[in-house]
Amino acid sequence: MKKTKFKKGIRKLHLWLGLSTGLIVFLISITGAIYVFQEEITNYLRKDAIYHHEENISAKEPLSLKVLEQKVDAHTKEKYPIHWVTVPIDKSRSYVFYYYERNPEGWNFYEEYVVYKSVYVNPFTGEVRGVYDETVDFFNIIKSIHFSFMLNTEWGTYVCGIPTLIFLFMLISGIILWWPKNKNARKQRFTFNWKNVKSWKRKNYDLHNILGFYISSLAFVVAFTGLFYAFFFIQAILYFVFSGGSTTYPDFSHIQTQAPIEMRNEHTLDKIGKKVETLYPDAFQYSLDFGYEHLDDHEHPNYDVFVKQLSYSYHVNHSLIFDENSGELLHQHSHQDKNLGEKAVAANYDIHIGAIFGIWSKILAMIISLVCASLPVTGFLIWFGRRKKKSKENLTN
Repeated sequence: MKKTKFKKGIRKLHLWLGLSTGLIVFLISITGAIYVFQEEITNYLRKDAIYHHEENISAKEPLSLKVLEQKVDAHTKEKYPIHWVTVPIDKSRSYVFYYYERNPEGWNFYEEYVVYKSVYVNPFTGEVRGVYDETVDFFNIIKSIHFSFMLNTEWGTYVCGIPTLIFLFMLISGIILWWPKNKNARKQRFTFNWKNVKSWKRKNYDLHNILGFYISSLAFVVAFTGLFYAFFFIQAILYFVFSGGSTTYPDFSHIQTQAPIEMRNEHTLDKIGKKVETLYPDAFQYSLDFGYEHLDDHEHPNYDVFVKQLSYSYHVNHSLIFDENSGELLHQHSHQDKNLGEKAVAANYDIHIGAIFGIWSKILAMIISLVCASLPVTGFLIWFGRRKKKSKENLTN
């Protein structure tokens, strides 16, 4: 009796929470499926900008970053300063300079991002290969819908995060409701047995239950890694579990620039870049901040350089801290030096979009997202079919 009441309660929660958040979960899942291959499609569409086709580059030296900055500013005539540059280790690829100004008071995507442009530059000549306004880029719009429904990211993440948190409950409650009473019922829950089934309602019911069962564990991982960006407690749980119970994330904020500002010159960034390339000659790229003041008034405790080791994912990365005035290396924190908790945090994004194992895990992530998008639809049709049936029964009575 208690078990029956428990399942009835779970069924009601599953139904009404599903109906109230179904459309949002559908949109989050669909945009997630679309975004999975963002990098591959964008790289294809921008291939002429990404590769500059300069000849005999082994015998040439790239121009100073400050010189390149001046050439980019002269070309774009942008009123805001360049925020950072992404430097590829493979010099057959263009450097990418970013204009990025964020207004924390803006309530939507277009008001929040005052400027977000990427400029692809031949590092040997300063030729601008392409300028892209990222605020109108299709995939950035899809990402914003997926992340915050194009609302301010400070609080818009909760608009997506809370329904996703409910979706986790839906996955767990769905398994409870799916769980068969006996062996005979179990056989029907694992496979589609449609040989003698003509009713679309039965087929829809099976799609909801069987696909939901098979996808539930992987969907839980995808949803959990998405919640990482909305709730701090999810980040804390992830780090706590994989670090072996540690509650304190490594803090290097005390390692700061000591040299006087007079030591900084137009070649300081180049000096930092050369050191990075000496330490990680097999890496894919690294990013250097130009150190200007910005609209969001954010402050960096130190001059940290992010080094991306692999072309297809971010989970293997290194962090270097430099004295931004003298260009001297102050601290090196390579991937192999990180604890398992740090590695789990670093891998979260790649797990979420399926990039962790390359193209095959991305295909899997897309399939998971599409199935997740189907669950609110098939669930609604189950509810609508039963409601319609009850209405007919009431009319006949």
